[in-house]
Amino acid sequence: MSGVLAGAPARAGTAPGRDTRRGSGTLAGAGTLYRFALRRDRVRLPAWVLALLLGTLVPAAKFEGLYPEAHDRAAAAETMSSPAARAMTGPEHFLDGAYTVGAMIGHQMLGFLGVLVGLVSVLLVVRHSREEEETGRAELVRSCVVGRHAALTAALGVAATASLAVGLLLALLLPGLGVDGVDASGALVYGAAHTVLGLAFAGVTAVTVQFTAHTRAASGAALAVVGAAYALRAAGDVGADALSWLSPLGWAQRSYPFVDDRAWPLLLTLAFAAAVAGCGYLLSTRRDVGAGLRASRPGPARAGAALGHPLGLALRLQRGLLAGFAAALVLLGVVYGSILGDVEDMLGEVEQVRRALAAMGGSVTESFASTVMIVLAVVAAVYAVMATLRPRAEEAAGRAEPLLATALSRSRWAGGHLAVAAAGGTLVLLAGGLGFGAAGAASTGDASLVLELAGSALAYAPAVWVTAGLALLLYGWAPRAAGAAWVVPLYGFLVGYLGSLLDFPDGMNNLSPFGHVPRLPLADVELLPLVLLTALAAVLSAAGLWGLRRRDLRLT
Repeated sequence: MSGVLAGAPARAGTAPGRDTRRGSGTLAGAGTLYRFALRRDRVRLPAWVLALLLGTLVPAAKFEGLYPEAHDRAAAAETMSSPAARAMTGPEHFLDGAYTVGAMIGHQMLGFLGVLVGLVSVLLVVRHSREEEETGRAELVRSCVVGRHAALTAALGVAATASLAVGLLLALLLPGLGVDGVDASGALVYGAAHTVLGLAFAGVTAVTVQFTAHTRAASGAALAVVGAAYALRAAGDVGADALSWLSPLGWAQRSYPFVDDRAWPLLLTLAFAAAVAGCGYLLSTRRDVGAGLRASRPGPARAGAALGHPLGLALRLQRGLLAGFAAALVLLGVVYGSILGDVEDMLGEVEQVRRALAAMGGSVTESFASTVMIVLAVVAAVYAVMATLRPRAEEAAGRAEPLLATALSRSRWAGGHLAVAAAGGTLVLLAGGLGFGAAGAASTGDASLVLELAGSALAYAPAVWVTAGLALLLYGWAPRAAGAAWVVPLYGFLVGYLGSLLDFPDGMNNLSPFGHVPRLPLADVELLPLVLLTALAAVLSAAGLWGLRRRDLRLT
């Protein structure tokens, strides 16, 4: 904070003859706040940009080996023509039937990575705007010569920097891969599509942060818009095309990089970004700092009996997060389950995919289902990390100290959040498994899949508990490094979902807790690995609680 405040003149009224509102303008201090935000994100920002780059560059390099001949790519294009496949990827648009590697990148990767770019933009804007107000830091900063719109401008600037970096690096690096159909003009359009999507969802977040006084509600509303954009795009690509034109993702995908290289849909997305960001600026003038346009409802005069217990309090604080992840896992399971009946046709003709699935044993459908379980488990682990680290946010905001000044112990306080994380992660897994099983049963006509796939998803619960235990261990002993817990789900997805296709060594999978879970429904149930994972989770959790009892508070 000293980097922002050092040398800043006093606020109007304390410095004679200086009126910050008139003399400095509404953007005074925006550059300083922008530089300070970049300084704070000097680690996470490059990491996010690198991850988004690898999300395109690695599959792009592998597509050449997966589909070496034109007839291989033609077969892949045919498998992508089903409604379920179009809902997952995007609209079909191949000139003269030429499904080059470049066309595959634009068709299969843009929609998925566009959602991730939107996610990064949402998190950045919320972090540097609403979170600053909720913690009280924004009020301290605004006591200096800082204009009304400086903080929002800095937050949007950081999101724009990340989006521009991703777009520019994609445009520069993709042609260097030397794969079929990837040229400089297509790479420029492809990179620009990512940039404008990042700007669009940053603008949406500039609006959502004005309505609520709470960080999680603001980010949740913005992420709901991202999800709605994906759903509209998917519905339009399957049925009525007009629905896709209601979604920024639909506009970006209709730039058709490496095929038509259209620029005008991107200009439409850019205009949308400017419009919603302008609305965010306008709405910010109609509320007080720290408040939201939507007034918080007053609570009841007396708290319920459950709030007097640490578990009840933790559940009350995290019920929105739990409900959101459960709904997301149901939707994700339904999306994957809807194509379960077509998996044999979709993947059976791709040689390398067929070999990778055959190495697992069983049928292609069973191998595909076991791979989907990794995705469901990783998303559940993301919830577990967020829920377990909620005490860290409470501690950093100063809300933990008055609570722990009562008879409530640190172990019971953090243990309540851990219990919600573990039980909630299990519930999220069950929701995803039921959605996958129900949609899979409808797709294949096999009703037994509902219980079979739900049980397969629950087998990953001990691995999710290990992830939560590791997050608590880091929070208890090294709160500044607690963010390292995010490596577990990220690494688990990388080696579990992509490892077989990218030819990773088998030993890499052993470093992930998800790698020790039997690959149900493909493999047989083995209780010993699940028992050992459960014991490891208990040891990590106990060690984390012990570390929390031994250290001082407010060290985050």
